[in-house]
Amino acid sequence: MMIPPGGTREAAAAAGRLASLERALLDRFLRAEAMAMWAVRSAQAHAPPRALAFLRRHEEEEREHLRRFEELTGVAAREKPVLPKVPKQWHALAVQLYGYEVLGLELAKILADVRPDLSAILREEEVHVGFFEREVREILAAGRGPANGAREFARAWLRRLPRTVDRYLRGDGLDPFRDALRRGILGSISTRFTSVGLLDGGRNTPGPSG
Repeated sequence: MMIPPGGTREAAAAAGRLASLERALLDRFLRAEAMAMWAVRSAQAHAPPRALAFLRRHEEEEREHLRRFEELTGVAAREKPVLPKVPKQWHALAVQLYGYEVLGLELAKILADVRPDLSAILREEEVHVGFFEREVREILAAGRGPANGAREFARAWLRRLPRTVDRYLRGDGLDPFRDALRRGILGSISTRFTSVGLLDGGRNTPGPSG
């Protein structure tokens, strides 16, 4: 067997890393879409009437995404016998859904770079983020208890975020990219939370997990 020239060998190694990254991202999206679908379904029991139509459509879109990733990976998502618990108060639930949608958007950006044919998912994630961002802004604009509760919940959610991101980025296929992806995802989410008014001048941003 002939050894290819250095440039070719390096290109092959880079291609191998990208292929591993692609597979790792697809696997994580399979998991993330299943979790998002269950969370949105659970949220419908506590959402205000104005949000129900969007949440039902959102659930159907997540179900379609899940089917796509099952086809791409050849893995069937496990059914969840009990829906996840979500906050019952809308000011907290809206922040939680907003946070996870922003996380999904950041992952979708990475996936779209690796698989441009899946960029439609990125556009749908942008719509989802936009909806919850408007809801959060309305809650904060109203002031008083719900606004304070939303900010308090956001700070608590952000403290847990680094470990959540670490779970998503676990696995050999992401090893060469993990640190950069982690910094980028945490930074983007903190920036969004600050710009929407959930954080105060950049304080309470997520730091390293313990």
